[in-house]
Amino acid sequence: MIRSAASSTSARLSRCSIMPKSKDPVFKSVSVGKFFADHGSSLEMELMGDSGGMERPIAEPTINRPGLALAGFFRYFASKRVQVAGHAELSYLRGLSAEERASRIEALFEQRIPCLVIARGLPLPNGLLEFASKSETPVFRTPLVTMKFINSATIALEDEFAPVASEHGSMVDIMGIGVLIRGSSGIGKSECVLGLIERGYSLVSDDITRFRNLEGRELIGNSKELTRFHMEVRGIGIINVAAVFGAGSVRPEKQLNLVVTLKDWHDVEEIDRLGIDRETYEILGIPIPHVTIPVKSGRDLARLVEVAALDHKLKSMGHDTAREFNERLLRAMKPARDR
Repeated sequence: MIRSAASSTSARLSRCSIMPKSKDPVFKSVSVGKFFADHGSSLEMELMGDSGGMERPIAEPTINRPGLALAGFFRYFASKRVQVAGHAELSYLRGLSAEERASRIEALFEQRIPCLVIARGLPLPNGLLEFASKSETPVFRTPLVTMKFINSATIALEDEFAPVASEHGSMVDIMGIGVLIRGSSGIGKSECVLGLIERGYSLVSDDITRFRNLEGRELIGNSKELTRFHMEVRGIGIINVAAVFGAGSVRPEKQLNLVVTLKDWHDVEEIDRLGIDRETYEILGIPIPHVTIPVKSGRDLARLVEVAALDHKLKSMGHDTAREFNERLLRAMKPARDR
């Protein structure tokens, strides 16, 4: 029997609770060498001098301009950040005497900064590389204007520093909706994912999905480099999805929009026939809409997950079919005199 809106509020709220949290997040430690290896090309960075100090950690995901430090003011100096010098800083240094300029540069490197980046492709002040080598501080140069480098490098660092957590489940992109498919071992996740790929959707990860929390507003899922674009199918083994189904059947990462849990029919205590109740599954502190699909012999799981994703897309556009139907049902239940 379809459960009407007359169901008690307390019973509804009992099923709208947040699902168990994922594993504790992992925070990365980013070295100058890793930052340069991962983003040096896109930021057009060139290493100047020797490579000493590449193991130094970047402890904060932002950029600092050391203007006040070069003027001799080190109180509140953000020494744990990447330092960037542009026209303003270098013009100031050029206006100093050779002795004073050397003293200021030496004092800056004594702060054990992670590295120094010279923007706009400007020439390095005399003696800068000598002091950098002495203190084992990496120095880079980029042709990018100062603010463009700062903006791009900040985005890159925020991505590097984003909290990371892993979830046991496969992720698929269904018409722009990132769906994480969870469930116990042997429940049929792989068969479900294969069915979705055959329908033209894209695999993001198989079995284990890693998520990054970007600024507390969205979760980006991807796969480990070793297993990317591959999946395990019981009875067949490991397959290369891109090779079998084409390049369009995979994508390296996707924002998570919906979590689907496949659960044995007999283990589902009660089924919401209307779909009014809302559940969320929390990953890295972000609640994600969640639905549970009962698994029973003969059910087309791929089709059901596809419909769940498309229904979520419809809801995100402001059309909630279950609530609209419930309102129609309530109006039909009203006595004629109350209409």
